[in-house]
Amino acid sequence: MPRTMSVSDSVLIRVTPSTVYEQVSDPTAMGRWSPENLGARVLGEHRGTHVGMVFEGRNKRGPFRWTTRCTVTAADPGQRFAFRVHAIGARRPLLPGPIALWEYRFEAVDGGTRVTETWTDDRRAWPDLLANAFDRVATRGQTFAEFQRVNIRTTLDRLRDALEQKGAGASGGVEGGPGHG
Repeated sequence: MPRTMSVSDSVLIRVTPSTVYEQVSDPTAMGRWSPENLGARVLGEHRGTHVGMVFEGRNKRGPFRWTTRCTVTAADPGQRFAFRVHAIGARRPLLPGPIALWEYRFEAVDGGTRVTETWTDDRRAWPDLLANAFDRVATRGQTFAEFQRVNIRTTLDRLRDALEQKGAGASGGVEGGPGHG
């Protein structure tokens, strides 16, 4: 069976696109919302989010922990943030190779921002049979597409709840943007 190579979902958050972008584009903060990510460490000089910025994300699923190396591929304030995952390892991301692309789009709508999160499988060279078998072991029975669909929903709901509870819509911003968290 051919695998699903991309999944996405959206949520309406009652804050401005620039406010959501400031939070999502800070990879050190993603652990606040993601069910798997524990945060990240930006490599090199931290001059704010920019295309080409490299970071290492720490992740956890059940008892398993791993680190990924990622490079920002889009950093358009208030519009789009994306990064490519291109290395993985237990403590250090030593195994290079295409893994995934994560993208966030921000669209101004009446009363807030529609945030769309998309995961795309970059393991295009893997045969479907091998990828599906690996995925079911790594996710305890699901394909990565099925698994990421649930993770995306959880992340978006947590992001919405956190930003709206902080009253960001009333003040127009949230403390702790890039480099502050």
